Amino acid sequence: MAKKARTPTPPKHAVQAPKRRDPKRRAAKPAGGQRRLWGIVGVLAVVAVAAVGAALYFGLRNNNSSSSGSSQAVDYNALPGVRKIKAPWPPEYAHLDQRLLPLGLQALSAEALVYHIHDHLDIYLNGKHLTVPECIGIFGCYKNFVYLTELHTHLPDGIIHIESETKHNYKLGDFFAEWGVFLNNHCIGAYCQGYTWYVNGKKQVGDPANLVLTPHLVIVMAIGKPPKKIPSTYPWNGL
Repeated sequence: MAKKARTPTPPKHAVQAPKRRDPKRRAAKPAGGQRRLWGIVGVLAVVAVAAVGAALYFGLRNNNSSSSGSSQAVDYNALPGVRKIKAPWPPEYAHLDQRLLPLGLQALSAEALVYHIHDHLDIYLNGKHLTVPECIGIFGCYKNFVYLTELHTHLPDGIIHIESETKHNYKLGDFFAEWGVFLNNHCIGAYCQGYTWYVNGKKQVGDPANLVLTPHLVIVMAIGKPPKKIPSTYPWNGL
């Protein structure tokens, strides 16, 4: 008979289990206090949901803005791996992953050719031509390819390939920062003796980092003494 008397006990405890999580609070709080407590919890829940919603909104907005190219607020020269050194300037890969998001660039498995244009860059140091190297923006280059970005070079010929899934306003500053070369109004790399720059043979003023890359620009940057002839055209050969 004793066992039969104890038989209904387990279901009773199972039903009451949620109430046993905090028996002291249950005993100490009257019904009105509990209602107030649940009211406070409800308010806090609403605040938390609003905060999460705001975070998601601004996060998505920032992601959308970053996916369409860098903004004017990007401090190119403060990005990891941007070097203020003398030429030659090999592409900087060690911190490239950390520069992609601020620059609005993506790690692509293949070329995206929806928006496909080309520009050409020449850099001179006291009249001597400096090489713009191959595989800027191509991580692993060709033998150990990992990814490439929307801005890249294939050969050491100065051609900048802009290849994107959608049309974006990429800038020369994006390219230099991706390359890992310091650029401002006075310096290119470690050369700070002043320079002049040209687009399609015309001398320019202002910060070249803000130059938007549009089709078939011939960009010349002359550090110190410029060359005798400033290139103004390039044989695109169908590019």
